[in-house]
Amino acid sequence: MSVWAVTGYKPYEIGVFKQQDPAVDYIKKAIRQQLLQLVDEGLEWVLISGQLGVECWTAEVVFELQEEQRNIKLAVLTPFLDQEKSWKEENRTYYETIISRADFVAAVSKQPYVNPQQFRNKNQLMLQKSEGLLVLYDEEKEGSPQYLYRMAKQWKEQHSYEIWQIGFYDLQLIVEEEQLNNLDWE
Repeated sequence: MSVWAVTGYKPYEIGVFKQQDPAVDYIKKAIRQQLLQLVDEGLEWVLISGQLGVECWTAEVVFELQEEQRNIKLAVLTPFLDQEKSWKEENRTYYETIISRADFVAAVSKQPYVNPQQFRNKNQLMLQKSEGLLVLYDEEKEGSPQYLYRMAKQWKEQHSYEIWQIGFYDLQLIVEEEQLNNLDWE
């Protein structure tokens, strides 16, 4: 069974403050391109922890692929119970929609937030349960993805594990390609 974990920035870490931001579409296009390539190579499951931003946008891409009859499933491994409890209502509603459509949902810790070790435990389990990590992360811009990314690099030293990285340059290429496609050449 082919399983890949996906993570990346939270929205505020990359200046996205509303779901309709055009940047979200470009990020989803980048994720879609990578997931389609992985599906062609046998990807069956995408694994996220349900963080807002890249992870939830990835869930949306998986749902789109499912609607296109692609054989791909979504698993959500939250670090602890009720991770959305302190989120704004709009974000909770969005998150609950994703959770309701996921093929598998479980919390790594069977209690609410206690300490940061719960995030490390979640990252460790994501690495153990996947054969690769797709990460939207640019080393020039630190943020929450750095923790799983660094763990994955260490994990890779002793395990057969792939890391595919989408950086800001990759996103810029997608933006430019879209702009070219939308030009009126007449």
